[in-house]
Amino acid sequence: MIATRFSTRQCALLLVPALALAACSGGGEKAQGKGKGGQPGQGTPTVGYVVVQPTSVAMTTELSGRTTAFESSDVRPQVTGIIRRRFFTEGTLVKKGQPLYEIDPRLYRAAANEAQANLQSARANQQAQTILAQRYKPLAEMEAISKQDYTNALATSRQATASVAQTRAALETAQINLKFTTVPAPITGRIGRSLFTVGALVSATQTDPLAQIQRLDPMFVDIQQSSGDLLALRRSLGRNGIVATRAEVRLTLEDGSEYGATGTVQFAEALVNTETGTVTLRARFPNPQGLLLPGMFVQAKFAQAINQRAFLVPQAGVSRDAKGNATVYVVDANNKAVQKTIKADRTQGMFWVVTGGLNPGDRIITQGLSKIAPNQGVKPVPETAAQKIEAPKGTSDDGSSGGQSSQKKAG
Repeated sequence: MIATRFSTRQCALLLVPALALAACSGGGEKAQGKGKGGQPGQGTPTVGYVVVQPTSVAMTTELSGRTTAFESSDVRPQVTGIIRRRFFTEGTLVKKGQPLYEIDPRLYRAAANEAQANLQSARANQQAQTILAQRYKPLAEMEAISKQDYTNALATSRQATASVAQTRAALETAQINLKFTTVPAPITGRIGRSLFTVGALVSATQTDPLAQIQRLDPMFVDIQQSSGDLLALRRSLGRNGIVATRAEVRLTLEDGSEYGATGTVQFAEALVNTETGTVTLRARFPNPQGLLLPGMFVQAKFAQAINQRAFLVPQAGVSRDAKGNATVYVVDANNKAVQKTIKADRTQGMFWVVTGGLNPGDRIITQGLSKIAPNQGVKPVPETAAQKIEAPKGTSDDGSSGGQSSQKKAG
């Protein structure tokens, strides 16, 4: 009954405060919603950039290779006979000229003695024939004997002299063969296992060596490179700032470890392997500890040239489009993010090596890429400052925007 006593005017007065309260409440919710919708993604995003300048970058390549002994020699017999003794221990280091085997020398010693006796006989005959020719000379001049007798005596003397030379050469041959009964080391190096034992018959014409010696310090590494890659490299030299350099080679061993010492490329062969289409490059490495052994597979990394006009761009700033082309975002003079297609075929550490598509002084966006689109206005800051920017995390408990607090923190 009390409610019926209110007049129309009184009801209107009661509704005004309620409507005002509702309006205030609705406005606050709208303002709060606007704060959520006004996160940094809808405004001008802040991005970090780096300024790139051309620099000298080594054009490195990594190829497979195989180790090869610096020197390798087969120990072979030069005379036929029975092995009487062996003077070395298998697997040890031998010096050049060190005796390794002894072949039975008795027959060769006898042949040398026979040649020595023949030489003495020839010298005695030469002496007699020379004296006879000297005696015939004045008699022939006095015509006490015929000139033909003197001529014959002189010819016999000269034949005796030639016989001395022949027997002397035969003696030298016999002495050399006698010396060959001791088989020396042809080079200094590490000798392998002996393929023939004491008592074995060997000959100068056999195909198998007695043993093999290899010099392992220094060591060669034969690297195989595609002939097409080598041709492209040689054509590029002298163009676009690419110059040749002395290649310093680093090795990765079969177990994945790095070989400490570095080597240098000695030469490249002047022919292409018709079966593999590759050219062999030979590098030389020190091997004082004997870690490298002949026949090992290794990975060789080296620089064949230097590009003096390349750019180093952080990998975070480079992406690939649907066609696989490398692209970057560059901040232009109007502070807009412009997408550029670049040529980046390889990496060096944490950077892409860019050889085309950039200009000196370009500002490459490396941070905040997820918040931008092509030709969008941005707020560029150096990369070190941009690292302080955090991704928006929505509204905090006190009603403030996480993105706004990050922006203030960056500022």
